[in-house]
Amino acid sequence: MKYTKFKKIDIKNRTWPDNEIKEAPVWCSVDLRDGNQSLIKPMTLDKKVRFFKLLVEMGFKEIEVGFPSASEVEYEFTRYLIENDLIPDDVTIQILTQAREHLIKKSSEALQGAKNVIVHLYNSTSTNQREIVFKKSQKEITEIALQGVAWIKEYFEGFDGNVGFEYSPESFTQTELEFARDICNAVVDAWNPQGDEKVILNLPATVESSTPNIYADQIEWMCREIKRRDQVLISLHAHNDRGTAIAATELALMAGADRVEGTLLGNGERTGNVDILTVGLNMYTQGVDPKLDFSDVDKIVKTVESVNEISTNVRHPYVGYLVYTAFSGSHQDAIKKGMEFQKTKEQWCVPYLPIDPKDVGRDYEAIIRINSQSGKGGVAYILNANYGYKIPKSMEPLVGKIIQKKSEKVDGILSEQQILKLFEDQFVNRHDFYCLSDFKIEIDDRHSSVEGDFCIGDEKYSQKITAGGIIDAVSNGFKELGAEFKIVEYFEHALSHGSDAKAAAYFAVVSHGKTCYGVGVGDNISYASINALISTLNIAYADQD
Repeated sequence: MKYTKFKKIDIKNRTWPDNEIKEAPVWCSVDLRDGNQSLIKPMTLDKKVRFFKLLVEMGFKEIEVGFPSASEVEYEFTRYLIENDLIPDDVTIQILTQAREHLIKKSSEALQGAKNVIVHLYNSTSTNQREIVFKKSQKEITEIALQGVAWIKEYFEGFDGNVGFEYSPESFTQTELEFARDICNAVVDAWNPQGDEKVILNLPATVESSTPNIYADQIEWMCREIKRRDQVLISLHAHNDRGTAIAATELALMAGADRVEGTLLGNGERTGNVDILTVGLNMYTQGVDPKLDFSDVDKIVKTVESVNEISTNVRHPYVGYLVYTAFSGSHQDAIKKGMEFQKTKEQWCVPYLPIDPKDVGRDYEAIIRINSQSGKGGVAYILNANYGYKIPKSMEPLVGKIIQKKSEKVDGILSEQQILKLFEDQFVNRHDFYCLSDFKIEIDDRHSSVEGDFCIGDEKYSQKITAGGIIDAVSNGFKELGAEFKIVEYFEHALSHGSDAKAAAYFAVVSHGKTCYGVGVGDNISYASINALISTLNIAYADQD
């Protein structure tokens, strides 16, 4: 076999499967370093500043700003942030460096004047890296890491600010666990944190090589084996080569990790880093405060797309253009009912929508969209939610069928405006064959009368009809002129509110053995009802052909 299965971790009585994520980890964005190095066109200084400000606005307290000793642009950006006082007092900037003296020396120069910094040291520790790339033993690899610690101590001695330390055994998941433990313990001892100080041990899935449960096993094993665990923050940095970086991160948090490094929308080398936005909103949907502000995801996406020059998939979790949209008729019906039910509930419980779109800055307009796969419930929802029409249940199939036929003809999605126009052209205030003009209404305690011109085709009949109610009067007026129909359903409601409020009414009549529906809109219920009845009669007449 060309490929071999990743070995299981021999861990007894693992606890992570029974754990839950109950609080947010420490977040560290690596968009400006790991994300930047993976771009076809790396960010300019202006783009880096824009991205940094977005991260600060979102609430990130630790931000890896770059690899200042490896690139002049990275160095200049670090200096720009410090010299222009763009780093809030509660935000710590992090820089990356290899265990090389000249790189560490230049890193210390780049950070001068910063109040809070993390120096992130890394070297590769995996079997393949040691044997193929570096051709060094475990002892020699450990010596590289320890020499790096010594140089950091030397060049940051007397630094006028708070210096934190992070170590990454790069390719941790492909490193023998015993060696990963030993080198990490040696590094922690060499740094020798004092008091409340904590060393960050970043344990990256530099190349995702196994199922997420194995990463969780590796993290729990390390949490048990690290000697000075109370002086250590276990950090995660999962890549997405297998497409499971989010799951791996969540399970690893359950396994005891304290911190997560990642990027917004998952940008990064090869298939990318873990998407912090998705991990955070996953927590949010489980009632855990992610401690980051995701209330305007469209702004986040717009900024990230602009600086990275990478478009976001329309199905990207939580932020994609279509992730809150249902086309399926059964899904639309469930969402429609769920939205009605939600009006009486505090906790979110709408089928097919794990999160309220309004919580991330989206509105409800795009929840349901209509194409040839859509059903009656989706059309009814759009007409109600966007335009106030509350179509009677019995009328929904007819309206849905008409809209669906149109969508099949155009072979695509119908806009809300197209749906409204189709509905109103077909059903609302139709005065094609039957009409009532120049009329006035009189109402007393016992009777109602309608006096005006009752029109049928080209014929006009001036008459006054009195009955028990307005609708009875209009109905009797047309029946006296030969119209044959029976009213079987009537429904009315306010269509809008305020000084220019309108009303809507709906009728179903049986004429010549067929049931037909019509809708009327007017300045009040009386006028809306008259318009609705006349619309229905016209639809019934047209249906005779």
